[in-house]
Amino acid sequence: MQLKESGEMYLETIYVLSKKRGFVRSIDVCEALGYSKPSVSRGVGILRDGGYLTVGHDGGLHLTEAGLEVAQRTYERHTVLSEFFMKIGVDEEHAVNDACKIEHVISSETFSAVKKLLSEMDRTGLEIKPE
Repeated sequence: MQLKESGEMYLETIYVLSKKRGFVRSIDVCEALGYSKPSVSRGVGILRDGGYLTVGHDGGLHLTEAGLEVAQRTYERHTVLSEFFMKIGVDEEHAVNDACKIEHVISSETFSAVKKLLSEMDRTGLEIKPE
């Protein structure tokens, strides 16, 4: 099953929330993303049926190995792209918002190049700021 952007967002959100809180329910995802309960319920059902997460008897959402892999990859893209954009002079709000959009469509090749460049910038202390 090929995930859409919304599926990746749900998995990333569950991952981030679980790192912060440990226990995540659908209502937590609703609040974090600003989505309605029916939308999240449908999304959780699709992800559960696709093998990306399980729902415990207590309502807790738990990522499967496949779900965790997608969530971590998406989160890494988000954090690396956000940092890169800020290093080239983009304000934090725009950097984070743009990274959130791009993280779902950027190719592995391009992401690897950005990651390599960011690493080189960190190593040398280079920051590119607009005049």
